[in-house]
Amino acid sequence: MGLAKNKKAYFDYIILETFEAGIILEGWEVKSIKNSMADINQAFVAIRGTDAFVNGMHVSRWKTQSASIPIDEGRERKLLLNSKEIEELARLRKMPGVSIIVLDLFVKNNKIKVKIGIGKGRKKYDKRQKIMEREIKKEIVSSQERW
Repeated sequence: MGLAKNKKAYFDYIILETFEAGIILEGWEVKSIKNSMADINQAFVAIRGTDAFVNGMHVSRWKTQSASIPIDEGRERKLLLNSKEIEELARLRKMPGVSIIVLDLFVKNNKIKVKIGIGKGRKKYDKRQKIMEREIKKEIVSSQERW
């Protein structure tokens, strides 16, 4: 069950490899995410030492939560990965033009998980090519429907 998806990441990046990770959340964040109140379009993964963190993920305040309690909706959240996976991410991150981005938030075994991807940025001409392919595919489908 997908809770949030970063569709733009698949357009802006060529995804080389994906990882699945747990994420440390507070109670109100779990409720908000399960009610589709999360935005991962600007989310990326930062590696510091032996830990990986998600930055740029916005989780809106839960609707019944008191406004007097100060919370940081865009706070940094720790990812639960083993040391080999973190080393692999750190090694891949050092390659030129490579970013670690959040692709998807989903539920697995009643736990919220994050799908992260190693992405290499597309050039403008690659993006134009992808748009042209999409348009051609739409035309083919629409012409088949007419027959």
